[in-house]
Amino acid sequence: MASTTAKAKSKVPPLSDQEIQQIYVRMQNELQSLASKIGELESEAEEHTLVLGTLEEALAEDPNRKCFRLIGGVLTERTVKEVVPALKTNRDGIANVVSTLGSQYKTKEQEFDKFKGDYGIRPVSSVS
Repeated sequence: MASTTAKAKSKVPPLSDQEIQQIYVRMQNELQSLASKIGELESEAEEHTLVLGTLEEALAEDPNRKCFRLIGGVLTERTVKEVVPALKTNRDGIANVVSTLGSQYKTKEQEFDKFKGDYGIRPVSSVS
């Protein structure tokens, strides 16, 4: 069993403890950053869905009804029939980005797990 561990250790490039720690922290920060961005975009997609629900009712009643849309910090006046397709496109685009970021997160997580396995990194449990 010791020879198996030695073979596994010989395949990974030798790094100092400080380099291992820096890589570990960097990978951990990348995962946190991706998770944060995914959460932010999911929240934005949910807001789009809520607004679309309200505008769908207005679209059925009066498609030429006035509505306002914030575009790049500028409030613009449009009609409901102009805004609904744009919002649907934005929501779908956000959903695609969330999906892409989710797959990137899984890949990074697998790389992180492999790194931890290669260098024998285990979480320390605190005794209380």
